[in-house]
Amino acid sequence: MGLLDRVKQSQTTAPPAGSATDGPATATIPGTAPYAPATAIPAAKPQVAPPPPAAAPSLSQRAASAGAGELTPAFTAAKVQIHAKLIEKFADQIDSSNKPGVREKIVELAEEYFRATAMTMTKADKERLVDSVLDDVLGLGPLEALLADPTITEIMANHPKQIYVEKSGEPTLSAVTFENERQMRQVIDRIVSLVGRRVDESTPICDARLKDGSRVNVVIPPIALKGPCLTIRKFSKEKWGPADIVNRFRSASPDLMTFLRSCVRGRMNVLVSGGTGSGKTTLLNILSSFIPEVERLITCEDAAELQLQQPHWIQLESRPPNVEGKGAVPIRELVKSCLRMRPDRIIVGECRGGEALDMLQAMNTGHDGSMSTIHANNPHECLVRLETLVLQAGQDLPSRAIRETIGSAIHLIVQQSRLRGGVRRIVSVAEITGMKDGEVHYQELFIFKQVGVSAEGKAVGYHTATGIIPMRMEHLRSEGEDVPERLFAPTPQPPPDKLY
Repeated sequence: MGLLDRVKQSQTTAPPAGSATDGPATATIPGTAPYAPATAIPAAKPQVAPPPPAAAPSLSQRAASAGAGELTPAFTAAKVQIHAKLIEKFADQIDSSNKPGVREKIVELAEEYFRATAMTMTKADKERLVDSVLDDVLGLGPLEALLADPTITEIMANHPKQIYVEKSGEPTLSAVTFENERQMRQVIDRIVSLVGRRVDESTPICDARLKDGSRVNVVIPPIALKGPCLTIRKFSKEKWGPADIVNRFRSASPDLMTFLRSCVRGRMNVLVSGGTGSGKTTLLNILSSFIPEVERLITCEDAAELQLQQPHWIQLESRPPNVEGKGAVPIRELVKSCLRMRPDRIIVGECRGGEALDMLQAMNTGHDGSMSTIHANNPHECLVRLETLVLQAGQDLPSRAIRETIGSAIHLIVQQSRLRGGVRRIVSVAEITGMKDGEVHYQELFIFKQVGVSAEGKAVGYHTATGIIPMRMEHLRSEGEDVPERLFAPTPQPPPDKLY
């Protein structure tokens, strides 16, 4: 594509979107230390930025508005020329591990370009130009600015000229765009190649991850009709702990988290259930922090996302087939293999197929304390879906045998939900009580009662126990976990100003 075409395309940009600046209100639970407002799981409604001043914006304002949104023709032309010269002169000398060295070469070429064209730029304009070229050469192009923004939790590129971001739990249109489809495909290829995967017309759908563990999904034509589609679910650089769930995000109460801690340390099998984007993987990471460091852990995942803190941890990741359709290693094979690796606990990142049967069998054969996640809307649907997944294993097992296996293998279901306004809450903790009349029965120990919606459009309520004492209290005590029965006393509804 010629320079003129690229300059013309760069003039078509999306309108700037409002930015979210507020984080969640900080609330302190008695007995815990206060925390600063969080940014990775926002709980405040985005505010629309004030209108721009009437004066004409400068080149740097136009080039860098809303994180590199609108680009002038002059800025785009300079970027194209400098990038082309860099490839022409230093293609063999570019070292991706030497970012300062590459930056020096870009600065040198930029100065040459300004002298040759008699073009003037402010210092801020030049810095922006150099960063933009550097991102294209070594990074992920225009996505670098979005990935560096800690208030953004998800990036959704519907096509090269339309990118939405999630801030404060709500999606907003970003002013950042790709120059064209070719640039977006280059960024996609760079992402998937980092994990040894590929995406083309024969395999137009791909799951991958970034270096920091952020989850990536890619769909390209002919499946995606409007052009390549890229979705990135960012991982927070900050390691969250149980106190953050209780005190920072108000996703759980102190009593609920104390009980979950005892269940994990008492080697009960836990299944985290929830919808897409509800925070299942984050909760699984936090629950795993209760596991003693002396135990050997093995995780099996489609895309490596879990970030365990224990030193004795083996991480396994499935592999798709190669170009010839061979070499695939599904997650079910990983679960079978890890049974021969002497694990104390097995953690399956997500049950979505026949591996559910292997996981249940592992839980029933000496690997107590194992954990996994599953997509479901409530504990009842979780059990139904788990039975459906076991049937996908192709073993032709009778329904009663499957339910008996589930009833004896799973001890606890923790239901995580994303409520109105984007807030995440643990809405139910259910204990499996076994089989009765051919059905798997359970009893809810803790629930989140939503009592309304705040003025900002956020769901508000409170956590409370149901008053039911767990049937496995003796088991927990035998494992050295002294769980006081006062944890299960119902909590009266607090006044409106204490709801969260």
